[in-house]
Amino acid sequence: MSFRLALGLLLALALSGCDFAPFYRPPAVALPSQFTDAEGASGGALAPQGQWWRNFGDPRLNRLEDDVDAANPDLAAAYAAYEASTARAAQAVAGLFPEVDFGGMLSANKQSANRPLRSKTQPTYYGANQIQAGVASYELDIWSRVADIVKAAKATAEASNDALADARLSLHAGLARDYVDLRGLDAQAELFANTIKLYQSALDLTRERLNAKIAPPIDAERAETQLETVKAQASDLALRRTALVDAIAELAGRPAAGYRLAPEPAPMVFPRRPRTAPGELLRRRPDVAEAEREAAATSELIGAARANMYPKFTLALFGGTQDTALRLLDPINTFYTVGPSMTVPLFDANLRQEEVKQAEAQAKQAAERYRSTVLNAVREVQDYLSALRWLADEAQQTEAAASAAKKALDMSMALYRDGAASYLDVVTAQDAALDAQRAAIAVNTRQLDAYVGLLLALGGGWWSPTVSKENKLAAANH
Repeated sequence: MSFRLALGLLLALALSGCDFAPFYRPPAVALPSQFTDAEGASGGALAPQGQWWRNFGDPRLNRLEDDVDAANPDLAAAYAAYEASTARAAQAVAGLFPEVDFGGMLSANKQSANRPLRSKTQPTYYGANQIQAGVASYELDIWSRVADIVKAAKATAEASNDALADARLSLHAGLARDYVDLRGLDAQAELFANTIKLYQSALDLTRERLNAKIAPPIDAERAETQLETVKAQASDLALRRTALVDAIAELAGRPAAGYRLAPEPAPMVFPRRPRTAPGELLRRRPDVAEAEREAAATSELIGAARANMYPKFTLALFGGTQDTALRLLDPINTFYTVGPSMTVPLFDANLRQEEVKQAEAQAKQAAERYRSTVLNAVREVQDYLSALRWLADEAQQTEAAASAAKKALDMSMALYRDGAASYLDVVTAQDAALDAQRAAIAVNTRQLDAYVGLLLALGGGWWSPTVSKENKLAAANH
């Protein structure tokens, strides 16, 4: 068989090579047709947009969330990781093509007079000049080993894009939760400010009655105890608020020192819950998409590991011109080397077999991780839907309790003024009224937190398959 015929056959094999990677399809997960406790969802279908926090209708929250995209260093680091992953994928694609190098060398040389085996005809001084170019070693991808590595690298880059989207979603949700908690503390701060005024009035009343000899000294002590206790609670509330403002500053990419957010005690708007089905999470949640792409990548690496068990064919093509002088352009000084080579694995102490087993085990691990991620996504949505259902009932109950406690406090104060009740009854009513009002505010905050959690669990909005060049820190098209 002639050299040209052999080379042609090798090239034909390379073009029609087989692939040892298993046929891939996303791991199957059995899902119900709908969520429990989803009947109360009054909104429309899931909106195709990524700025889900705008559902709360809070301009300041919107501005803070914009700062996350613009200045958060963790998001910038996640984008850098995505860029590195796409660069690795591009490097893998380069393996499908031959690498052509060009070089040259000029040198003047002197041989030792006593060099071993030197003949008498060899010159003492000589030049070694060369121009060269070619392909040192190009793998003929007969078994699709390189192609499988490229597919795995591309799937890994897609997973990195999903990881970027997941990081962005988590950072936005973290800021939204901190902001909701901050607004809850502002509502409590307003409650404490009003309560301090009321308790101060009650203390003044007990002192007037004490001076008029119609109340015992213990009434004034009890009233002062109530007042100072509430002031201490207000101070603790201010401390917690400071920590939340600092956390928001960090998420917004701002130094905490000197960062301020004015109190805003007005209640936030409850967003409408969208209608959704469990299957939609498979294409909406970036962590689910990331796990699926990782499963795809590990499946392709099985093919690469199996291909290592078969002969490897490479092609070398090298040529140029060389001379002891500078006649490098003279045709008689040209040279070349061209031809295929083959490496056949004979003995490796089961190394390649174990590499295949490792790749298969990693693929199984990735598939089970994908199923776990899907089940976790469904659980999270179900948890928040159930929380919103029961928190709605709890909110009505705490509001009713707060209203009743307020009436009881007003009645106790009226009876105390008239001398028909002791101040101990007033203290009891004050404690009950404050606890009930704080519980109502806390339930309201928990409802808002649950809405944030639900929007996070639903994957926020639709994510772009590629990162926008105009906004490199955003993984979604706004």
